[in-house]
Amino acid sequence: MISVDEALAHLFSLVAPLDTEEVPLQQASGRVMSADAVARRDQPPFAASAMDGYAVASDAVRPGARFTVIGEAAAGHGFGGEVGKDQAVRIFTGAPVPAGTDRVVIQEDVIRDGDSITLADALDDNAYVRPAGGDFRVGDRMEAPRILGPADIALLASMNIPAVTVRRKPRVALISTGDELVMPGDKPGPDQIIASNTFGLKAMLDGIGAEARILPIARDTRASLIAAFDLATGSDLVITIGGASVGDHDLVGDVAAELGMERAFYKVRMRPGKPLMAGRMGEAAMIGLPGNPVSAMVCGKVFVAPMIRAMLGLGAERAPLLTARLAHDLPQGGPREHYMRARLDDGVIAPDTRQDSSLLSVLAGANALMIRPVDDAPRKAGDLIEYLPL
Repeated sequence: MISVDEALAHLFSLVAPLDTEEVPLQQASGRVMSADAVARRDQPPFAASAMDGYAVASDAVRPGARFTVIGEAAAGHGFGGEVGKDQAVRIFTGAPVPAGTDRVVIQEDVIRDGDSITLADALDDNAYVRPAGGDFRVGDRMEAPRILGPADIALLASMNIPAVTVRRKPRVALISTGDELVMPGDKPGPDQIIASNTFGLKAMLDGIGAEARILPIARDTRASLIAAFDLATGSDLVITIGGASVGDHDLVGDVAAELGMERAFYKVRMRPGKPLMAGRMGEAAMIGLPGNPVSAMVCGKVFVAPMIRAMLGLGAERAPLLTARLAHDLPQGGPREHYMRARLDDGVIAPDTRQDSSLLSVLAGANALMIRPVDDAPRKAGDLIEYLPL
C-alpha cells in the first residue's frame, strides 16, 4: 500500500491542464479564467458625483456663500458648459462633475430659493467627487488563474470585457458497478440497494467546475463493463465505483487491463478508501473507487477534487488542511491514515462515534473530515488536529 501523498503524486501525473475556450461573460460564472483580463477603459471614465447635491468650485465654498444655479447634471446626461466661481449646477449621484467645479455640496447642506442656493453654516470637508480612474484604469489586469465569482463578473463587465478565456470543463464519466444496484426511483429486488455514489460524486464534481455524467450501471460481467467503458469514450476522467477489490465478482481491474489500462497503483494506506485503483486508459485518466458510499465520497474529496483542480489549471496540490482543537480524548490511532467524519463548532472538532464506511447519514451530518495520521499517538482534549472542511 502507498500513502495518501504518494497516491496524489501518481494521480497528478495522470492529468494536465486542459485546453481553453472563450465564453461570453454571462456564461462565465464559476469558470476558471485562464488568461489575464485587461481593462479597456477607466472607471469611472470621468470625475463623478458621489452624492446628490450641487457642483461648485471648492475655493468658493464657505458657510453662507451664495451661488446661481445654471443647469443640471444627471447620470448619463452631463452639463456641457463651463461653471463660474459664483455659479452651481444641480447634480445627481453618478453624473459627470462639470468643468470649473471640483466639489459637490450635498443637498442637505443647501438652502435653495428659485435659481439661487445658500450654503449652510456647518459644512464638512468631503468633496463627494469620485476621481476618474479611481476604481481602475485602462491596462489594469485581473490575473489568471481565477475562479470567477459574481463580483469578478461585475468587474469584468465594468472593464468592458464581453468574453473571457477559460479552461474547458473536465469531462468525467461515472460508472457504478454491481448486480446489487438499481437507480433511484427503480424498484429494487430483495437483494438489491439503490445506487447513490455516482449521484453524490456528480454533485461534488459539477460543483467544482467539472462536467460529470452518470452512465448506466455496469453489471458484474465482462460484457457489461466493456460496454460501460465504451460509453465513457471521449471523457478526460473515467471513474468506476465498486468492483475494484479482489473478490470473485470484482472485475473492474481485469477488464480495464484488457482494454489497455496502464495501472499506476492499487491500494492506499487510508481509512476509508483502501481499495483505490488508478491509471491511464487511452487518452483518459481512470480511477477505480471503492464501493462503500462513504469511502467513495471521501476518496472523491481527497483525490478526485484535487485532480479536477489540476485539470482546470489551479495547481497540482492536495486540498489545504486546517486545524481545530479536539473536543475529547482519543485512543491510539491505527495503521492507516484515518479520515473521520466529524462536526466542527466554534473551533472545536468532535468525530462521530460511528465511522462505518457505509453510513451516509453520518457523512451528511458532518462538516469536516478529521485526519489522524498513520499510527497516531493518543490525543488529549484540546490538542490541535488537522481536518479537511466539507
